[in-house]
Order: sequence, then structure tokens, then C-alpha cells
Amino acid sequence: MRQEILTIPISVIKWNEAEVIITNWAKSRESRYVCICNVHSVIMANNNCEFRKVIHEADMVTPDGMPLVWVLRALGFSNQKRINGPDLLWRLCGILSQKRIKTFFYGGSENTIDNLKKCLQKFFPNLQISGMVSPPYRRLNKAEDDMYINEINNSGTGVLFVSLGCPKQERWMAEHKGRINAVMIGVGAAFDYHAGTLKRAPIWMQNCGLEWFYRFISEPKRLWKRYLVTNSLFIWGALRQLLLRN
Repeated sequence: MRQEILTIPISVIKWNEAEVIITNWAKSRESRYVCICNVHSVIMANNNCEFRKVIHEADMVTPDGMPLVWVLRALGFSNQKRINGPDLLWRLCGILSQKRIKTFFYGGSENTIDNLKKCLQKFFPNLQISGMVSPPYRRLNKAEDDMYINEINNSGTGVLFVSLGCPKQERWMAEHKGRINAVMIGVGAAFDYHAGTLKRAPIWMQNCGLEWFYRFISEPKRLWKRYLVTNSLFIWGALRQLLLRN
């Protein structure tokens, strides 16, 4: 089931339901993609028809960010939880290691994926990592793209974690649906968080919907405009939707 927030369809789903669905897709190596949406991606998709199409065509769109969760709860889905990239990656790695389903990691810097591999091998020694790639920070040519697709498909991967940042990772997954025989999950900065190359906000800030503020005070010059604009637009759009509904 999905509920539109502004014009973006967000999956109303529990953690265990998302895990079971993704695991079943992975077992069959179905070509699917999962978008993990926060306020920034919702506003971006709302204002860009091409990106909105990418989100609409995703097989699952989870609510990442407490503001989205609060709106869903206000719309009647009182039990909705936040389903974010770093936690989804971690929980799935535990499940996939038990199910012996192969995983592939695409994105991040060489340093990040090296540290990520060490972390995952420490906490999930039975996890079958079929590959880890740090692609160039540019658009790939056809030969390069085909090479990575063949590497992923030939490895027997069931779940492909993609960490390219929004909206690049969502567009990349949409372009590769039907070409990559795995469930693609765009996890944003999850590689960096688990690799220890980027510090995540404290739990209390995450639960209070203040993770964006933690990121802002870490990089104010880069992020002030994004949060000023996107947060304001989201608050206005969400209030308008709730008021019109009532």
C-alpha cells in the first residue's frame, strides 16, 4: 500500500514486511529497485517530473526521515516507522548472511568501501560479499557500464546496495532495472556511516526528526540553502495536504 505525500507515493510498510519482501525478491534475483525517501528527495521529485517518474516506478519507496513518518501518522497510519538507508542495510546484511544470499556494494570511495568491508566482515562473518565497486565520479561510458552490469549479474548477487547520493542513485537504479538481476537499494550515505568515514547523528536526534540539523551544523556552508528551501516547501506542502484532507 502507498500513500502520496505531496505527489510522491510512499510505501506504508513495517520493518519486517519490507525485509521479507526484499528477501523474497533477492532469492529469485528479481530486477527491482527500492528508493528511500526523505524530505529533500520528496521535494526534489515533487518539483521535477523526470525524477518524480523514477520514484513512482520504484518497487518500494520507504519513508526515511521523521517528518514523512509524522505526516503518514497524521494521515491515519499511526504505526508507521522510519525505514532509513543505514539501518535497512544493516538489518538486511544480518538476514542475508543467514539466508546465504549474495550481496554487492556499488558506490563510495575506495577508502570507504575498504573500511565498510572490514566492518561487515567483523559483524557478519557469514555474509557473502560478491563484490564491492567504487565507480568513477562521472557518467560511465557504455563499455564501462556493461562491464559493471556483467560483473554484478555473473556474481550471483541477490541484493545490490547502491550509494551514489540522491538523485544520482535513484536515476541509476531506474536506468538499470531489467538489466541488473538483483534488488537494487539506494542507501545514500550508509556506506560512509558504517565505514566510519562519516559520523551519524545521535539516536535522540534521529528520533526527534533532527538528523537534518546535525548534518547542517556539520556542513553549514554546503547545506544551508538546501534545508532552508526544502524544509520550508515541505512544511507548507504537508500542512496544506493535511488541511485540505480535513
